[in-house]
Amino acid sequence: MKFIHLSDLHLGKRVNEFSMIEDQDYILKKILEVIDEEKPDSVIIAGDVYDKSVPSAEAVALFDSFLVSLAERNIQVFVISGNHDSAERIAFGSRLMDASGIHLSPVYSGEVSPIEMSDDYGRVNVYMLPFVKPSNVRAFFPEKEISSYTDAVKTAIDRMSVDPSQRNILITHQFVTGAASAGSEELSVGGTDNVAAEVFDGFDYVALGHIHRSQKCGHEYVRYSGTPLKYSFSEAKDQKSVTVVEMKEKGNLEISSVPLKPKHDMVEIRGTYNELMLKSFYENTSYRSDYVHITLTDEDDVPDALAKLRVVYKNIMKLDYDNTRTRNNAVLKDIEDVKSKSPFDLFSEFYRTQNGLEMSDEQAETVISLVEKIWEGDI
Repeated sequence: MKFIHLSDLHLGKRVNEFSMIEDQDYILKKILEVIDEEKPDSVIIAGDVYDKSVPSAEAVALFDSFLVSLAERNIQVFVISGNHDSAERIAFGSRLMDASGIHLSPVYSGEVSPIEMSDDYGRVNVYMLPFVKPSNVRAFFPEKEISSYTDAVKTAIDRMSVDPSQRNILITHQFVTGAASAGSEELSVGGTDNVAAEVFDGFDYVALGHIHRSQKCGHEYVRYSGTPLKYSFSEAKDQKSVTVVEMKEKGNLEISSVPLKPKHDMVEIRGTYNELMLKSFYENTSYRSDYVHITLTDEDDVPDALAKLRVVYKNIMKLDYDNTRTRNNAVLKDIEDVKSKSPFDLFSEFYRTQNGLEMSDEQAETVISLVEKIWEGDI
């Protein structure tokens, strides 16, 4: 059985105030070309279909068109909701769509029943577990101690009663411990949303969503496919792709990737204003249409630099300076430092500054618990 693993489409997303909808339409068409070439039996979309829980009309229309194109190809499609999605909106119409081979994850109810597929090697069970928080799972298992994301996911999986002698696929949307984030994800505070990879023992393939870089997590069969497009400049050097998995008899898994070429790449360039303007004339470069982060190294600010550069580099998303002034500007450094730290880290530094000592383990656990409850909206 061959399937294609996708995730984190983030349809409707805006990056630095640029709408990505045309780029997303373009890349979905490229993915359909890959599907026509690879001829998979199924396609998996592991959450964050949309960028917002209430998506725009054009984002919904784009996903509807993509699903119709997949249904026309008689491919089984499995879609779960991610942390950016509304589980209720993703689940809408799921029972009607099942008949057309489009399987949408229901809102988590304490039970996850597998969808059965079969091939020359027998039966394959596909389990769809949407993004869950400890509070979501705790509501259905009040008798269990569920204080972490690992506890929550383990409890949900234990309830599935997975038969390890059969071939089993899990689709879920979580942050697995050890995964390398890309910087454009929405991660929880202090690493409190981490899920230990050990909870996935018993599955032959785990199709993950949530992290934007394609990678394995501990085992070859526990994988993130990554986003099909770059959504931050921290991903500028990444190669986006779709993950292709071929499952034969139990224990025989072949995993490969097919690169994706976007309509507009995301690149970073630096130099003086004059160097960059001359570069555009004397070099055959694609930067003129790519999404660009330009860092000017001029010691003096260039008047109307953004407007002037945009004549050549029309899709400038970000412009900044790297010179003596900016390197010595401690305020700017502090602002960037604050942006990169979690609320728990910031509170820890505040406590240390005010009291001249570190928090105790008990105090740290209390703070993490409170921040997690606020994050989950429990208080």
